[in-house]
Amino acid sequence: MNPPNLTNKQLSELDSLFELVSQRQTKDFGNISASNKADGSLLTSCDLWSDKTIVDGLASIAPGEGVLSEEGQKLIPNSKAYWVVDPLDGTTNFAAGIPYWSISVARFVDGKPQSSFLIIPTLKKKFVSIKGKGVWLNNKKIDPSQNNRQSECISLCSRSIKILQKKPNSVFPGKIRLLGVSSLNLTSVAMGQTFGAIESTPKIWDIAAAWLLLEELNCSIEWLETDPLNLVSGEDLSDVNFPLIACRSIEKFEILKPWGNLLLPLLQVSEGMRVSFAGSVLTAPRVSGNVQAASFMPKTSM
Repeated sequence: MNPPNLTNKQLSELDSLFELVSQRQTKDFGNISASNKADGSLLTSCDLWSDKTIVDGLASIAPGEGVLSEEGQKLIPNSKAYWVVDPLDGTTNFAAGIPYWSISVARFVDGKPQSSFLIIPTLKKKFVSIKGKGVWLNNKKIDPSQNNRQSECISLCSRSIKILQKKPNSVFPGKIRLLGVSSLNLTSVAMGQTFGAIESTPKIWDIAAAWLLLEELNCSIEWLETDPLNLVSGEDLSDVNFPLIACRSIEKFEILKPWGNLLLPLLQVSEGMRVSFAGSVLTAPRVSGNVQAASFMPKTSM
């Protein structure tokens, strides 16, 4: 038997929970320092507070449903319905004083997102997506047929931009934007602010909410390596990446796919260089000769 859909009471309680977390993050913004996690990403006390507050809130609002979160449990819960939480996606922006980050939360049923909530505190925007029913922005339903803004921009992340080195003499098919927030990179595609995005190493909590948002607004997604539909309960997602291409349409996807396909060899090389044993780390050999950065850069518009 499938878990029931969220009730109006639960939706109202979730709204209050996310508003509480948004207010705290906005208050802490610009007044808090960050430390480095083991993987090199940043962490603040606000990340930890937000994670605990959301996880505790979900336990009360949806008892019996497991939670996987960036700062907490990273095993896929064995409950039929479970939640995937990124309490503060864009910590680097947040810690640097750049007012652009999100709260990203999705409810999965049978391994697929069935509802999602994506909040941008500084812009006071709240996206709610319900499987098969659509997307609401600040309680107003988005009509996909009217969501037809045209853009020449493409969203890349700090790692996927390396694909430009592979075709230095080719013209990149769009104006590059690096927003620094995986969930919002993908949201920009769904809303027509960019026509495509290439994400290199997002984790499941980075993409969970935006995944459903993209699907409900008829955008295309291709998983380049790991398909999140093939995950099983108990699997540890701490170090699992989900590189992908997202596009506004099939036509745009065909334009971007050749560039997205350049990503996997780069990821494999990156993994191959991360060799460690007995607590020691081997570094890559030094390259002799002069390397001119300009030679790696393709022709692209601004």
